[in-house]
Amino acid sequence: MEIEEIKELARRFTPEEIEGCIAEQLSTGKNICLRNESTERIINELSKARFVRDMMERGYSLSNALRELARRIRQVQSFAKKS
Repeated sequence: MEIEEIKELARRFTPEEIEGCIAEQLSTGKNICLRNESTERIINELSKARFVRDMMERGYSLSNALRELARRIRQVQSFAKKS
């Protein structure tokens, strides 16, 4: 996970803009938010940035939103290991 990249995306774009970039990437293979990467990586990073930005709009600080993202990723990974 590229924290600096997620921070920058979350600062620069609204959740709606990030969602638009995800939709555009899926439909055309291009977007204005993040470029020059594989579609899988772009969707992955934009989805994380969208989550962080949503949390920021709920009142979380950027650092706390990133911590919450990391916590949830660890939770999913832990669940996957048990399966």
